[in-house]
This record gives sequence, C-alpha cells and structure tokens, in this order.
Amino acid sequence: MEILVLLAIAAVFLVIGVPVGISLSLGMLSVAALYGDLSLKFISQAMYSGLESLPLIAVPCFMLAGSIMETGGLSKRIVNVAKTLTGHTTGGLGTVTVISCLFFGAISGSAPATTAAIGSIMVPYMVKANYEKSYSAALTAVSGSLGVIIPPSIPFVIFALSTNSSISDLFLAGIVPGCIIAVVLIFIHSFMVKKNGYKNAEKRATMKELRESVWEAKWALLMPVIILGGIYSGVFTPTEAAVVSIVYGLIIGLFVYRELKLKDIWKIFDKNNSFVGGFMLTFAPAAALGSTLIIMGLTGTLSSVLLGITNNIYVILAIVIVFLLFLGMILDTTSSIVVFAPILYAVLGPMGINNIHLGIIMVVSLAVGFITPPVCMNVFIASIIADEPMEAIVKKALPFLVGLIGLCFLFAYVPQISLLLLG
Repeated sequence: MEILVLLAIAAVFLVIGVPVGISLSLGMLSVAALYGDLSLKFISQAMYSGLESLPLIAVPCFMLAGSIMETGGLSKRIVNVAKTLTGHTTGGLGTVTVISCLFFGAISGSAPATTAAIGSIMVPYMVKANYEKSYSAALTAVSGSLGVIIPPSIPFVIFALSTNSSISDLFLAGIVPGCIIAVVLIFIHSFMVKKNGYKNAEKRATMKELRESVWEAKWALLMPVIILGGIYSGVFTPTEAAVVSIVYGLIIGLFVYRELKLKDIWKIFDKNNSFVGGFMLTFAPAAALGSTLIIMGLTGTLSSVLLGITNNIYVILAIVIVFLLFLGMILDTTSSIVVFAPILYAVLGPMGINNIHLGIIMVVSLAVGFITPPVCMNVFIASIIADEPMEAIVKKALPFLVGLIGLCFLFAYVPQISLLLLG
C-alpha cells in the first residue's frame, strides 16, 4: 500500500508540472509522514549515497565535451565527411544525417546534444534539397537517439552506477546494437525516399574531395579513438576519459580549428551548469527512491507478479520492454534508469538475464522515449530547429518508431548481439 501511495503522490506532482526530483522527494516525504515506516534519515542518506560516486563525474563531463565539440566546429567536419561518402546516393542527405549522428554520438554521449548539433546543420540542407521540413526534423530526431547507444553513452554510465556494472563493458556492448540501429534507420529512410520521391541534390564526391574532407576532420574523427582506445587499453578510466575529452575538445577548438573563442567557453560552462544542477536534483532523489522501493519490497512483489503471469522468459522480457517504452514516454532517461535499473536487475538477474544485456535492453527501449510524446526531448529540439509543430514531426517519425521497437525485441531476445564484443 505504501508503495502505491508513494508512486501516486509523485505522479500527481509530475502531472501538474513539478520537477522530477522534487516530485519524487515529495512522494517519499509524504509516505514518511503518513506511515512512519520510512525515516527522513534514511531518505537523506540514500540521496547522499546516490551522489557519492567518482564515476558520476563522467556524466557532466561528457555533456560538456559534447557542447565544446559542437561549438568548436567538430560536428560540421563530421557531417562533411559523411556527405562526401554518401551524399550522392539516393536519399543521400538523410543517410548523411544518420551517419553523422552515429559519429557525433561517439563524442557527445547524449541524444539531445546529438540532435541539436547535427540537426542545426542537416535540417537546412535537407529542406534545401526539397525534403519536407517535418520529415527532415523527424529523421534527425530519431537518428539523434544513437547518441545514447553508441559509446561513450551517458545513460550507460548511469546504469553502471545504479547496478554496480562495468562502464567499459557497457560501452563495448553498445557498439554493435548502435551500428545495427543506424543500418535499419538508413534502410527505412531509403524506403521513405522512394515512396515520397525525394530527389538527390548532391553530386558524387571525387577521391580528392573525400581525402580532403577526411583530412580536415581527422582531429574530430580521432577523438572517439582516443577516448575508447584509452579506456580499453587501460590508460585511463571512463571518468578520466570524460575529462580528457574536455581538454582535447578545448585544444582542437581553440588552437587547431580556431572556431572556439574564449568568450564561448564561458557560455558553454554556464549552459552546462544548469544541466549539472538539474541532473543532480533529479539523480539524488531518484537514487533514494530506487533504494526506498527495494527496501519496501517492490523487488519481491514485482518478481512474484511476473512469475504469476508466466515463467516464459521471452514473455517476461516482452512485458519489461513494454513497461520501459511507456516509462520513456513519461519520465526522463536518468530518472527511469536510477529508479528502475536496480529493481529490474534484482528481478531479472535470478532469471538468467546478464546485467550488461539488461543495460542494452533498458537504454535502447528508453531511447525510444526521446521521440515519443509527451517527453520526446529530441522532437522538441528538432521542432525548434525546423520551426515545425511537434505533432507533424512525430507523425513522420512513426515508420522509424516501428523499426526501433522491433529492434528492442531483437536485442532482448538475442543477447549474443549485445555481448558479441565481450567474448
């Protein structure tokens, strides 16, 4: 009963527009006041413990690095390489968008940052080539979701912290699913191009132009190699890699490309300060709520309910995916992972689900929430870039949504895909 009251109170505050962290805190405080089974000391200690983690520093650092890369001109050069490779093909500009998001995701670790960085460049390009604005924005919003699947991924860091998993293993596990998602998006886009009759506006690049674009973008393309290579070679930890990416981005933006100005750095830090504040305000109460729900017996209850329905692991995974898809529609990714990752791990672990495999299932399923109302952060950003209503963008994104949901089930039912590179 206490669990239902807690969740109901938190849900009411969320519906009326109270920030997530405050809503969750008010839910816990209300139950503490009404029933007395939950002490304020436990809540405060759980909040502090949730933030008392060195790897947590990686989250704002990767976000800051992504902003530096965007302002410093790295995203523009990544787009140029993708354009010389595939811009001449049928629907080439859409393919460029997907590939660019794939590469930039390996820098930013964030879906909204990837959507903003690539969308600000590619949406005007596609519109100029007679693509519908709503379709251009939809493709960008969907492709931007790759930012949380291709490593380094901020949600993977949060999942690792919430379940005591290996960040490095999660990063490695995200590579194959991320590439498969990119291929499927390109395939669906190719079908939509033929259906809607979008014309190709780019001529085939010469080998000289290709070499020049790759050479110009070499510092941007080298960054994921440095970050991931440093992690897997043991030169630095994922947290240290996040700091290295900031330093690298500053050096390249200021002294190599020279598009990053000193006055821009203050604006970037100021913008990311707001993110860090909001993130901490969300993360601490969400971590406390996760611990609270486990203490209150939700893990055992949920396990009993699932096993009461069926003992077929495929049916159980289907129920979990549907739940996560719904969760992504109403909650931000950070809160969803911090609250429910420990619970799902405790429930599914004894059923034989590997924690790294669960991380892929959870992050890919929640990534769909970036393009499904009402939260749909990627759609919101794309809407601003394209100056199109969100409803029109979501409608154009539906074929891609179907593909992504299908992939959620594929990755859940075939764990070898996620675990392929882990040996």
